[in-house]
Amino acid sequence: MLLGCVSGMIDTRRELEINRAGWDRVAPLFFGGTALPEYGPLAPTENELNLLDAKPQRVLELGCGSGHSLRYLAERGATELWGIDLSPVQIAYASETLRPFASVSHLIESPMEARAGIPKNLFDLVFSIYGIGWTTDLAATLALTYEYLCPGGSLLISGEHPAYSCIEWNGAQYVVTAPYLAEGPREYSSWKGVPIVIQRRTIGTFVREINRAGLRIETLIETPLNAAAIHDEHADPARWYSVPRATLIPTTFILKARKPAI
Repeated sequence: MLLGCVSGMIDTRRELEINRAGWDRVAPLFFGGTALPEYGPLAPTENELNLLDAKPQRVLELGCGSGHSLRYLAERGATELWGIDLSPVQIAYASETLRPFASVSHLIESPMEARAGIPKNLFDLVFSIYGIGWTTDLAATLALTYEYLCPGGSLLISGEHPAYSCIEWNGAQYVVTAPYLAEGPREYSSWKGVPIVIQRRTIGTFVREINRAGLRIETLIETPLNAAAIHDEHADPARWYSVPRATLIPTTFILKARKPAI
């Protein structure tokens, strides 16, 4: 549940400071969560969707969290692992998760929208599982992504569907509580018990900015329920990720795009 929304303009530097401090504190709650082969809560997995190109060798994760998606790819043949994350606690977790692959791992503590010494024209795959939505500058992040990808390389991202947070359970039924088209940063005094700034962007904004960066969209999936992921607790309509809510609006969107080959 999101509490204490603060309206008004938010300075980008302050926004990053708030989110760095917040993620340092909540990182243990998300250790190993929402990582490949999962694309999102109650959503179909990579085992069902088969969105990854065959055996990507050089991979970069934006918002790498605890490193479990990178480890998933390493165990399937990736030979060079790069990850960037705003939170030093997440980077420390990722370093431990990737210890068996330390010789081919490169982890960088930095905002994803900043230049951070990541090589250009190197990566077969740049991806982000519930991470890219945290960037303060989507256009800058995608422009950098274009630079990072080798010709023919792919971008694969997932995130919470932007319509999902527009409805809430009032104890008897779901009601619309926020306009879908309202975009921008929203500051909350308590998210998982910490202050945080969450971005709101529509699907159209993601599509427009991906195209503007020079990438070509191949797939857009607004995910159906994954029956195998449903457990008893997901029946509670007051729960954030619940079957009743996800039946009305998908929990997750997935976009795949490609850098044109020369």
